[in-house]
Amino acid sequence: MKNYADVKQINYEGPKSKEPFAFKYYNPEEVIHGKKMKDQLRFALSYWHTINASGTDMFGGDTMDKTFGLSGMEMYKKKADFAFELMKKLGIKFYCFHDVDVAPVGKTMEETVKNFHEMVDYLLMKQKGTDIHPLWVTVNMFSDKVFMAGAATSPNAEVFARSCLKVKNGLDAAKKLGAEGYVFWGGREGYDTLLNTDMGLEVDNLGRFMQMAADYKKKIGFKGALYIEPKPKEPTKHQYDFDVATCCNFLRKYGLEKEFKMNIEANHATLAGHTFQHEIRVAATNGVFGSIDSNQGDLFLGWDTDQFPTNAYDTTLAMYEILMAGGFTTGGLNFDAKARRQSNTFEDILLAYIAGMDTFALGLRKAQQIIDDGRLPEFVKERYQSYASGFGKEIVDGKISFEELAAHALKTDEIKVDSGHQEYLESVLNQILFEDK
Repeated sequence: MKNYADVKQINYEGPKSKEPFAFKYYNPEEVIHGKKMKDQLRFALSYWHTINASGTDMFGGDTMDKTFGLSGMEMYKKKADFAFELMKKLGIKFYCFHDVDVAPVGKTMEETVKNFHEMVDYLLMKQKGTDIHPLWVTVNMFSDKVFMAGAATSPNAEVFARSCLKVKNGLDAAKKLGAEGYVFWGGREGYDTLLNTDMGLEVDNLGRFMQMAADYKKKIGFKGALYIEPKPKEPTKHQYDFDVATCCNFLRKYGLEKEFKMNIEANHATLAGHTFQHEIRVAATNGVFGSIDSNQGDLFLGWDTDQFPTNAYDTTLAMYEILMAGGFTTGGLNFDAKARRQSNTFEDILLAYIAGMDTFALGLRKAQQIIDDGRLPEFVKERYQSYASGFGKEIVDGKISFEELAAHALKTDEIKVDSGHQEYLESVLNQILFEDK
């Protein structure tokens, strides 16, 4: 197998290729559903996992050295060099980062902010002459001990103010770098026990914080989208951004539904007891579909394992929902995923991205085949035909009263509800997935 340095560019070679460092399904210039694949999928590199993660887990330390033998600002500049080199090898045009991913924490807040802005300028320099820029930016408000009880939901007002400082800097960086969005993930915006929690004040403060951030975005003229990333638990027992539906309820309560969309992560969906497909559908139905953190979890483990996506069923159903929702605008597929602890070489990073990109490209191809085949969407349309005419259409159009419907039901003794034919539809999906073309 080639060494990382020997791989200059990952190219598309087709599904019969056995070359490890080649795409089998992702052909960036190929048009699928009216757009080039690279524009339908909009892949992004996650800085925290790809550039910084070193194989550590809760039971063991590093298995991979990503310091490049350096420290301080020089190390972070070298990491940026590596990030851009990697994106060019993979043909990825977007990246995502937290503030602490790209710059070292200083001895004071002023030094920390100075380091961050210096590295933002360095990233801007790296972007020049390329078409690479952030899909979105975010800030880390969960690792530092001051956030142990939350950020905007902390019982300490000083922590609330610290959170404002970090998000202000993050939004400033997003504007400078031409980011297409900014993400809020409330890693500790929740509680471990209600015995010490004023939930009403915490959630109200979170609403105030999000309104302030939305106002600041407009004040500085940042045109990117604002996203909330739902997650039900971990590290807190219960987080206020539990799932898409919970986030929608929060946004409506505080009048923010026009300001924010969702950044949906597959692994977070399963931790909430939902499928990835379900969360995308709920977001689309509520008009808040925005972006995706593409990964997968291990259902036999009870935490967020952030594995590269290799399940073609999941990616097919996800891409089907995304296409039916109209596709991405400012969002995309950010690989919030890390190579496994035992996959500890730079070659493995390339191979992991190839696997994830190919799996989503295959999902896109199959999603288009589902639409072209027509049997699944046509079945759903037919199943709801009773609302397309007669008094069913009057229900949809709001032209029939409660009393009129009750009177109609009083005269109807027998109702036949047609079969949902679930097993048949699942077999249609299998046929499309595995048909030999």
